[in-house]
Amino acid sequence: MQEILRIADAAQKGKSVLKGHQVLVLLFDEPSTRTRVSFEVAMARLGGSSIYIDSHTSQISRGETLEDTARVISSYADFIAVRTNNQADLVRIAKASSVPVINALTHLEHPTQALADVYTIIKKKGGIKGLKIAFIGDIAQNTCNSLMLTSVKMGASFSLVGPKGCSPDPRYLKEARKFGKVDVSSSLKEGLSGADVVYTDTFVSMGDELVARKKEKMFATYQLNSLALSYAKKDAIVMHPLPAHRGKEITSDVIDGKRSLVWEQARSKLVVEKAVLLWLSRRRGGSVKR
Repeated sequence: MQEILRIADAAQKGKSVLKGHQVLVLLFDEPSTRTRVSFEVAMARLGGSSIYIDSHTSQISRGETLEDTARVISSYADFIAVRTNNQADLVRIAKASSVPVINALTHLEHPTQALADVYTIIKKKGGIKGLKIAFIGDIAQNTCNSLMLTSVKMGASFSLVGPKGCSPDPRYLKEARKFGKVDVSSSLKEGLSGADVVYTDTFVSMGDELVARKKEKMFATYQLNSLALSYAKKDAIVMHPLPAHRGKEITSDVIDGKRSLVWEQARSKLVVEKAVLLWLSRRRGGSVKR
């Protein structure tokens, strides 16, 4: 993780490219804007190219197994990035592939987002060790799981703030607590007190659209607004992975305010994904030009 963040610094300065024309296949069965575009731009700037495959219009939709798809694609390409609503499907593809498979989001995890978030925090705060990061709203979703694990592994404490009817995923909570302090609270004032970073995400994740009204009602009082932000430190920064539903999980004055790092956070995705690709290329014996 530390190595990837170090590579990200070099990648941001444009000092590294992949040797030879390497290819990334984006195998997605969930919508994407930032992750897809940032990966495609990352490959282009590293001297490679990318191919986008929508699983709904590929042979997967006609019954081809994920394993067969992975075997063939990995015989053509150098990397595969997978976005799927099912973590088990990602694992199946990774086991069958002969090239590195990148988790570009599942229903349980969003690791490249977490790396971009941590990179953004470090650039703004000068480090992450000793900081308190508070996540408000749906504390049982993929972005929260990945950010919590990544943050505590790097020395931050984590505060999960959500309604009593919403509990964090026990597997990720247990794993995170092996590395650092993680608190769970239903009180905004208590959970945000002393926070250096205040983070929120959509109340309705992809795949949850059928229960949208129920979830929005459950999380209505956990909106990141000026009152909620006042409970954190005066220099606390605001983060959101986007897309944002203004007026629901976050208000426009907060996301567009002086304390918001949302747009820097989005730009960090490109930097970090270049770093991930460079790191994977090195691990598999590929060369990198400087």
